[in-house]
Amino acid sequence: MIDSTYILLQHYWWVIVSLLGAILVFLMFVQGGQTLIYSLGKTEDKRKILVNALGRKWEFTFTTLVTFGGAFFASFPLFYSTSFGGAYWVWMTILFAFVLQAVSYEFRTKPHNVLGKKTFEAFLFINGLLGTVLIGTAVGTFFNGAEFTVNKMNLTNPDNPVISQWQTSWYGLEAVLTFHNVALGLAVFFLSRVLANLYFINSIDDEIIIPKAKKSLLVNTIPFLVFFLYFVIYLLVKDGFAVNPETSEVYMEKFKYLHNFLQMPLVLIVFLVGVLAVLYGIGITIFCKISTKGIWFAGAGTILTVLGLLMVAGFNNTAYYPSNFDLQSSLTIFNSSSSKFTLKVMAVVSIMVPFVIAYIWYAWKSINNKQLTQKELEEDDSLHVY
Repeated sequence: MIDSTYILLQHYWWVIVSLLGAILVFLMFVQGGQTLIYSLGKTEDKRKILVNALGRKWEFTFTTLVTFGGAFFASFPLFYSTSFGGAYWVWMTILFAFVLQAVSYEFRTKPHNVLGKKTFEAFLFINGLLGTVLIGTAVGTFFNGAEFTVNKMNLTNPDNPVISQWQTSWYGLEAVLTFHNVALGLAVFFLSRVLANLYFINSIDDEIIIPKAKKSLLVNTIPFLVFFLYFVIYLLVKDGFAVNPETSEVYMEKFKYLHNFLQMPLVLIVFLVGVLAVLYGIGITIFCKISTKGIWFAGAGTILTVLGLLMVAGFNNTAYYPSNFDLQSSLTIFNSSSSKFTLKVMAVVSIMVPFVIAYIWYAWKSINNKQLTQKELEEDDSLHVY
């Protein structure tokens, strides 16, 4: 007998996880900004402004990353054990990059810093590059698959009670051999730099940095559009990993992701509105000399676009984490979720999500109640300087 409540909870939690992932991609403008410190800040004073503008927001990104991972683990534990337990070189590299970020913000300006500011600024660049490219590449495997097998009967084997096993010695790094994965990683990287420039234009008042940020915005928009359009066009024409709802058999379907968009028009609308909002935010900043609000349109658009992509990956009888080694080991929202009881209890807890989002919005507005200036950093002793 079909348990409609359980199915509803599985879909609900995929939306929650997708939303957290989408917010994370938006907040990675911090990572993008870290890769622009030296190109926009040619002097120590200018770099100080840029780092402190980003320092006001880096904890939002870090907290969202942890929340996203925790929600994924709690709602779809088989994905967590398969990907984080198998593709661990990718995830450990990402974790290491974010540890570097936290250390850099806290110790960059500490007294008696033996490593020097430039060392920690290099660490910030590493985090900005690896954090964006690797997360984007890892998400690309949602559409292109990974090398793993899943056998729940292994739990009865006392010698090797491991459900999921990785089938290559690269343990996740083989994802970079698929250009479609890398294209998404590069699209996320350049998008983070686009959003960072928009954020700088909105939050900093400096006659030297702002013109450079506008030029950088245009320079980074072009490769972003190239890689993003390549990813989307190839996604629409490639074979996808479909699931037979009657037998749970996974099979290849031509134009699967195009079919998903067409068969879920609301998701298609969310995706298209998101793309248009990103373009609008970029456009008004480039072509309107006095506009500083592009980050809000592009940020909201980023969230909607990523949300649409992730729902296409998991909904409409689609395997969201396909196995290229054994097609029937592919993960779906049905075979990888927690129990009905767990999802139901978590659903009650998730009522707090809107309050968390409201708090982030309030904290953001409070911190950014006025644009950051060189004079403010030098004269306001109450500021925590990174």
